[in-house]
Amino acid sequence: MPTNYIDIEAVSGSNPALIKQNLKFKTGKFTWRVKFTAPLNPSTVNNMNLYVTKSDGSSLKTTIQYDSVNNYIEIEPLEAYAQSESYILNITKNVESKGGQRLKEEIRLRFKI
Repeated sequence: MPTNYIDIEAVSGSNPALIKQNLKFKTGKFTWRVKFTAPLNPSTVNNMNLYVTKSDGSSLKTTIQYDSVNNYIEIEPLEAYAQSESYILNITKNVESKGGQRLKEEIRLRFKI
């Protein structure tokens, strides 16, 4: 039985070694959890700055939640990911810390179920 259910096809704007998978079961509706090292400005945690797109560039409907205690964002799809479709998790430079610092570069992670 395979242990990796997501095929991470490419990562830009980040050290690929920072991307970790921890899946216990296969599902078409999993939630991305993105951990940050500093508390974030909650007003910058939104669907404009963090979003998932399909390979054709259209946006996937998602909900975004910010856990300010643990400094992570959860991005949950409102529809299931298709098995044969490639998607891109986008995190823009507009996400900023409470101190006003923005990400140095955009992160784009292309994946497929």
